[in-house]
Amino acid sequence: MFASRKAKTEMQKAKDMQAKQREELLRALKARFEKHMNRHKGLEWAKVKAKLEANTKKLWSLNEMERTGGEPDVVGHDKKTGEYMFFDCSAESPKGRRSVCYDREGLESRKEHKPGNNAIDMAAAMGIEILTEEQYRELQKLGNFDAKTSSWVKTPSEIRKLGGAIFADFRYGNVFVYHNGAQSYYGSRAFRGSLRV
Repeated sequence: MFASRKAKTEMQKAKDMQAKQREELLRALKARFEKHMNRHKGLEWAKVKAKLEANTKKLWSLNEMERTGGEPDVVGHDKKTGEYMFFDCSAESPKGRRSVCYDREGLESRKEHKPGNNAIDMAAAMGIEILTEEQYRELQKLGNFDAKTSSWVKTPSEIRKLGGAIFADFRYGNVFVYHNGAQSYYGSRAFRGSLRV
C-alpha cells in the first residue's frame, strides 16, 4: 500500500514537472515572440499558443530546440495548412549542437577523433528538420545570424553522393554558402532547425 502511494506521488511529481516545464517554455516563447515582432508581422501569440497547447509532441520538439540553445521563434504562417513555422533564431549557431559531422555516414567514415553525434540524426531525434539553403537565406532577412559561427544546411543528394555537405554563415554583410567533407566538424559549427506546428 505504502509503495503504491509512493509511486503515485513520484508520478504526480513527474507530471507537475512536465507541466512546469511546459509553462516555462511557453513563457520563454511568448517573451521572444513579443520582443521580435519583425519576424512575424501580423501574427498573434494567442493563436500560436493555442496550436502549441494542442500539440504536446511539437511542444517537446520546441523544448529540445530551446534546451540546445536554438532560441526558436515563429518566422511564418502557412495559410493553406494553418501551420506556424518556427526556426532556430539564436544569434550564433546553437551551442548545444556544435562539433557534429553532417550525417551518420560522414561520422562513420572518420577513422579517428570522432565527434559524439551528427546533425541529421540529432535533428531527427529532436523531431525537427535542418534548414535548407533557401530557408537559411530567408532567416537572414530577419536579422544577422552566424556572424562568428556557421551552420550545416540540408545538402542536395547529388553533392552528398560525392562526399560533400554544405554549410552557411554571414560575413561581410553577405550570406555565404560553402562546402566541406560530410565527415568534418568544428567547434563553431552546429545546425539550425525548423518545425511546423
